[in-house]
Amino acid sequence: MTDITTEQATAAASGAAATEQFRTKRRSETTAADAARVDTLVSELLTAAHDIIRRHKVTYAEYDVLKSWLIQVGEDGEWPLFLDVWLEHVVEEVANAEREGSKGTIEGPYYIPNAPSLAAEATLPMRDGEAGTPLLFQGQVTSVDGTPLSGATVEIWHADDDGYYSQFAPGLPEWNLRGAVSADEQGIFRIHTVQPAPYQIPTDGACGTLISAAGWHAWRPAHIHLKVSAPGHQLITTQLYFKGGSHVTDDIASAVKPELILDPSPAGDGKSREVTYDFVLDKA
Repeated sequence: MTDITTEQATAAASGAAATEQFRTKRRSETTAADAARVDTLVSELLTAAHDIIRRHKVTYAEYDVLKSWLIQVGEDGEWPLFLDVWLEHVVEEVANAEREGSKGTIEGPYYIPNAPSLAAEATLPMRDGEAGTPLLFQGQVTSVDGTPLSGATVEIWHADDDGYYSQFAPGLPEWNLRGAVSADEQGIFRIHTVQPAPYQIPTDGACGTLISAAGWHAWRPAHIHLKVSAPGHQLITTQLYFKGGSHVTDDIASAVKPELILDPSPAGDGKSREVTYDFVLDKA
């Protein structure tokens, strides 16, 4: 993992870490490219780009700006960020169109495998006095036929109260707010954490340049990332958001779905919140 030593998270450091993580993931996969499929997809992508150039009469000055920007995206290590923010939600929509169980959404660039294994009721690793509203996130994992999935794995990760992810920003413990929870024999889990904050994707790199030039905002709503799996069932990758939260209706990554919005209620002394959300997995 790229060492981030600056005092603030930067696009270059975060992008380098995301790129390195993707390369590690890619090396572990052996998917062979189908030549006919590559020909079809790339040819149609280029045809669409040619059509845009013709319809909008793109000038050489604009073309050179595009080339310069594309080079900068690579130098900043921001291809994972760019693709995950602006394209992944459509790939996910197509890939999971036939699922009967829980809704999925994008993984994003900040997933790290092999998080610490935790019991069915667990507190995520966090700093002493971790900022943010304490949150109990609980639920049950079942199959589409209603069968509880004993020992299902609920991987969870999210940003802290400042909007930063461990291993992608300086000063955070390695596994801060990350864990892999094993549900009990009834598929039930209870996870103690803190409610994350909305955050801007990095804006000091090439993606930020695009956002500024287009007059867009860079905000993602507060969300919890999850990967839920069980033997004999399809893994679901998703994010859960918070009702009434900032940018739930205009997420820059277009990843919010109505089924993924949580509505926590006050708990305990009123300073904490809790919410129940169940996962239904399709058979493999």
